[in-house]
Amino acid sequence: MSIIEKAAGRMGAGASHPAPQDGPGDAGHDASLIENALNKQRGGQAAPFVATPVDPIFNSPDTTAMEGGSQVQSINLARLHRMGVVAPDAEKSQIAEEFRIIKRPLIANAFGQGTARVRNGNLIMITSSLPGEGKSFVAINLAISMAMEMDRTVLLIDADVAKPRVPEYLGIQADKGLLDVLQDKDLKLSDVLIKTDIAKLTVLPAGRTYKRATELLASAAMTRLVEDIGNRYPDRIILFDSPPLLATSEASVLATHMGQIVMVVEAEKTSQEAVREALSHIQSCEVVGMLLNKTTPTPGADYYYGYYGSYGK
Repeated sequence: MSIIEKAAGRMGAGASHPAPQDGPGDAGHDASLIENALNKQRGGQAAPFVATPVDPIFNSPDTTAMEGGSQVQSINLARLHRMGVVAPDAEKSQIAEEFRIIKRPLIANAFGQGTARVRNGNLIMITSSLPGEGKSFVAINLAISMAMEMDRTVLLIDADVAKPRVPEYLGIQADKGLLDVLQDKDLKLSDVLIKTDIAKLTVLPAGRTYKRATELLASAAMTRLVEDIGNRYPDRIILFDSPPLLATSEASVLATHMGQIVMVVEAEKTSQEAVREALSHIQSCEVVGMLLNKTTPTPGADYYYGYYGSYGK
């Protein structure tokens, strides 16, 4: 089996927390476009899937403290359960298994496990063509699933600066964040990081809104920040929940820093033209994975899958 991995199609899990349905609702999804993209994948074999159960270590619950300048906040695990999100305290579940499969090639590319290491492979952007396709849901699930790895730490960055969703999903409070650090030279990154009581998961909120957000993300300060967080810890994976590619220009700017991109495509809704146009905005990235989300259940099947693979240049 190539790097194309069967991945969860029920990521939308969705009725409990529906995403806004913007975009061309009557556009027919053309699965052939995704298949053609997957056929252009880079060679190489992903690391084998190994589901290792890990008992996560939690900090003291219901606390807000300061550790090394960073806040510590508790994740609303009950909310995660209700939304169908991977929860580290839950028993074995289908969605947890699905995201274990999805994360394997990403981790392999990031750290050279069974395949050639991708340059900046630990910098991973999750995006979509249009709003409402489930990218934030995927980003949250990937972050929690990767944080359950025994030898990895995760920094989840809410880079959807126009419509940040990460704090809402996790049930945490956020004031300043990414844009504030880029804007204020006297503000330290540690002052805005939020350490969570999910072991090995830290969150960088989007921060306050700035009119020149795109210019901030394209600035030398952003380049220095990405290089710093990407290289400071050898075991760290940095996930960026970015804006939709066709909704704002910020996502295209972010893509220039990434080693890998996961592009979420909503099944039976996102049009062929939208997917093609979105892909044209991220050609600078070496590895682009496509994840088919919100698929229709197949009668008689135990699992419902989309596809994950690389779109090569």
